Amino acid sequence: MKILIIEDEYEILKSIESFLQSEGYIVEKATDYISGIDKVHLYKYDCILLDISLPGGSGLKILEDMKSAGIVGNTIIISAKDSLEDKITGLNLGADDYLTKPFHLAELHARIKAVLRRKDLDGNNRLSLGNMTIDFDEHIVYIGKDELKLNRKEFDILSFFATNVNRLITKEVLAEHVWGDNIDSADNFDFVYAQMKNLRKKMKDNNADVTLENVYGVGYKMTV
Repeated sequence: MKILIIEDEYEILKSIESFLQSEGYIVEKATDYISGIDKVHLYKYDCILLDISLPGGSGLKILEDMKSAGIVGNTIIISAKDSLEDKITGLNLGADDYLTKPFHLAELHARIKAVLRRKDLDGNNRLSLGNMTIDFDEHIVYIGKDELKLNRKEFDILSFFATNVNRLITKEVLAEHVWGDNIDSADNFDFVYAQMKNLRKKMKDNNADVTLENVYGVGYKMTV
């Protein structure tokens, strides 16, 4: 899953980034208002961590812009301001949670998982499709009662499709979501094809009744 951190304090930014990467998340970052606005319009994120006080503008203005544009980002405000007015304003503009600095990284992680469960999994940490069950907290996939052995990228790909069942996912969207905005410098999508080939083979060999269909020349679609 992919998280955007919009934060201008370097030490806090690096601390959150390192922690989330150690937990297996794809992490992108912006350090001011302009780059934050650009990121939320260019890419889709599972969760956005948003500071209010940013060089060049307010994080609340980013929230307002997202709301006007219909962008859903599962947003958690992280702010040194313990202001009731800011909290109410942020939540009314579409933020899902508000965490006051300083905070423990374990608490931040718990808030992130709670937001994702509420938004994508109806409050659960597991998702069942056909005979396949995905445990998002433990990063384990089961086919029936047997564990499907996946590497981290394969799990991220499968999770992305599982929360977008029956939707066509282009290879460009898949690559950007799972590999981050570094994909902009890639020459081709061979690494996407290789991961998808391995994942589809593992699912077939383990008798999954969920399929990842190849929509030739465009992308893929998960069907049950």
